Amino acid sequence: KFNTRQPKDASDHLIEAMAANKKIARHLHLPLQSGSDKILRAMNRRYDSEKYLSIISKLREKMPDIAITSDIIVGFPGESEEDFQDTIEVLKKARFDMIYSFIYSPRKGTPAAEMEEQIPENIKSERFNRLLEVQNEISHQLNQACVGKVYTVLSEGASKNNPEICSGRTDGNKLVHFTSDEETEGKFINVKITRADTFTLYGDVVK
Repeated sequence: KFNTRQPKDASDHLIEAMAANKKIARHLHLPLQSGSDKILRAMNRRYDSEKYLSIISKLREKMPDIAITSDIIVGFPGESEEDFQDTIEVLKKARFDMIYSFIYSPRKGTPAAEMEEQIPENIKSERFNRLLEVQNEISHQLNQACVGKVYTVLSEGASKNNPEICSGRTDGNKLVHFTSDEETEGKFINVKITRADTFTLYGDVVK
C-alpha cells in the first residue's frame, strides 16, 4: 500500500505494475494541492491540472475499482475566486473517495510566507467550507455505490469508539464497521455492505 505518491512519480510503469499485481492495494494517495495551474506554478509543482487528470484517467482505466484520495490546500497566496473554482472543477472531475484538506497558513522562513496577496482568513474559511461541501457529496455518492456489495476487509479488531463493533479496511482503504461473534483482529473477513455514510461503510459478515 502506498501512503503517498507524487503525481510526477505516477508513471505508466507504476500504474501497469499496480494493475498487474493483486498484492498491491487498490488505493492511491495522489496529492493535488490545487486545481489552478497558476497556483500550482506558484507552489513550484511540476504538473498542471490536465496532467493530473490524465493520471487519474489512466489509473481508473487500468483499475476501475481503485480508490483515490488527495490533499488540497485552500487560500494559498494569490488564489483568486477563479483559481478556487478551478480546484472545484478538478474535484468534480477527479471524484476522489476522500480528501485531506487544509487552510493555508504562513510558515516563517518559507517563500510563500513572503508572497504578496495573502488571502484574508474569512475568505479562506469560506472557500474551505465550500470545498468540503462539494467533496462530502462526492464521497457520500461513492460510498452509497458500495451498498449491497461484498468486500474483503482486513479487520483491525474492536472499534476504538465502540468495543461491541469491529472495524477494518477494504482493499481501497475504506473504513468498514461490522459485528462478529468471533475474534477477527488481523484476519480477512468478507463483509456485505448494508449502509453507508460519507466516511464509513457498515455491513454484516458473510460466512
